[in-house]
Amino acid sequence: MNTMLEGWASQTFSAAGVERTVWRRGEGPGVVVVHELPGITPAVIRFAEDLVDAGFTVALPQLVGTPGEAPTSRNLAASSVRICIASEFSTWAVGRTSPIVAWLRALARTLHQEVGGLGVGAVGMCFSGGFALGMMVDGVVVAPVLSQPSLPFAIGRVRRRDLGVSPDDRIVIAERAAAGCEVLGLRYRGDRLVGERFSELRELLGDAFIAIELDSRTSRDHSVLTEHRDEASVAEVIAFLTRRLHATP
Repeated sequence: MNTMLEGWASQTFSAAGVERTVWRRGEGPGVVVVHELPGITPAVIRFAEDLVDAGFTVALPQLVGTPGEAPTSRNLAASSVRICIASEFSTWAVGRTSPIVAWLRALARTLHQEVGGLGVGAVGMCFSGGFALGMMVDGVVVAPVLSQPSLPFAIGRVRRRDLGVSPDDRIVIAERAAAGCEVLGLRYRGDRLVGERFSELRELLGDAFIAIELDSRTSRDHSVLTEHRDEASVAEVIAFLTRRLHATP
């Protein structure tokens, strides 16, 4: 086992025609943390362990990459190619929910069945940012967090606003937001990879969308919770999850 994940239990989870390894640790309400590129990096593990320490059971699915590897130009390129060619990810198509989201919804349902509580949190980041929004279609996901959502790639006017969900899923997401399911979004203002998605999220979700928008410190700032970590934002995510998942019904 990778020493970076010492203390984490791993298992294979199969659903919706997809099979992936899922790492798990902690006690309390469930949170699915979906990593960014190039994979489950040390910074992603650090964030996930912060959630464990805050009283959550964290499921950390491995979608691409090698767990524990720090980002390099080589593994970033390899993971990018992987998500571009794999059928589970919709990297270019607009108005489409990536097939991997069905698997993530099943993972969230299974986690909730095992740990109970008011529901499950979902944290997506970078290429997986929009996955947390798509997971919200399942009523068990009550605390979606979108950090720097970046798919489909923000090239062209339409893709810059596209949220990576199908028209049918948009309807359900809007209905759930209107019924009180809040969505937390985080980004650096200078991050071009996010495009104009925060404007689109405000239109879709209305007052249910809580936006944390940070001034960029450098032109490279992108990963709010991990590689370019903002401590106050990590605290805001933990507070959001605590309020949504630990609150009295």
